[in-house]
Amino acid sequence: MNTVKIKPGRPARPARLGRPGRGRYHHGDLRQQLLRATEEILLERGVDGFTLREAARRAGVSPAAPAHHFRDARGLLTEVALLGFVEFGRALEAADRAGGDDPAKRLRGQALAYMRFALEHPARFHLMFRHDKHDLTNQPFIEAARHAYGVLENAIRAATRTPAGGQLSPQGYGLLLAAWSAVHGFSHLALGGDLRTANLVAGDTEAILNTLLPLVLEHLPWTRPSG
Repeated sequence: MNTVKIKPGRPARPARLGRPGRGRYHHGDLRQQLLRATEEILLERGVDGFTLREAARRAGVSPAAPAHHFRDARGLLTEVALLGFVEFGRALEAADRAGGDDPAKRLRGQALAYMRFALEHPARFHLMFRHDKHDLTNQPFIEAARHAYGVLENAIRAATRTPAGGQLSPQGYGLLLAAWSAVHGFSHLALGGDLRTANLVAGDTEAILNTLLPLVLEHLPWTRPSG
């Protein structure tokens, strides 16, 4: 979401990635095979370990073949990031709707959905926020990133009683940045294993989400449970 100057917008609905898998592609399915191979590489080697040549090898084609669907490595990585943002935005929207008219519930629900996405899709999550790997001329990608950001921004508007489409006050932007920074940073701590290294949690993903995340949110205004 920090790859562009982001404002709310609704993204296109590209095809979802399947589960990462190996094997040669069937005629006409090269695009999907390359997407699967890319996510597989990202899971194994991280964003900086990705190469277009390796993606082509896993898809069973020549190094030049991906250019027929993706201009270069940046184009392929941007498409994977786009798919991530579309799914991410949908998860945030669902959590936001579940909060109803209560801004605090909306923000807590979004925080939970944010972290759950990061923990369940670490490869996509890391790539989505690596602006140096994105093609910023890809309009569907830009729109998907803006849309995801807009879900959070709208909940902040509700919390600060800012009219829809209205300019947030400095205090409103401060709350937005505080909420985003806290949850995003906490997600990276969890993904890096730092929470377990520091003996803050001995459990699994659910322990992080249901025990530690609420403790973090208690320190943010408008995200504390009422009553």
